[in-house]
Amino acid sequence: MNPTANNTAFDRATDPLLSILSPDQAHRIIDFHADAEMQARIEVLAHKANEGELTDEERAEYEGYAQANRFIAVLQAKARR
Repeated sequence: MNPTANNTAFDRATDPLLSILSPDQAHRIIDFHADAEMQARIEVLAHKANEGELTDEERAEYEGYAQANRFIAVLQAKARR
């Protein structure tokens, strides 16, 4: 897989959507953080992952948080532009 082509395709698909954000909406995305309860849960799962103690259900949950985190990070980076 060509990472450059992947990034270009992602940008091409998401830039039009993100361009409709108002400056206030873009700032809200930039400032978004998970609430304390979610952060605590992710920390618990991260610790268990590092210790090799995740159940299959916990692993799926942890991977879901990781996937969401990557998506949010991309949105925040684009909103900063």
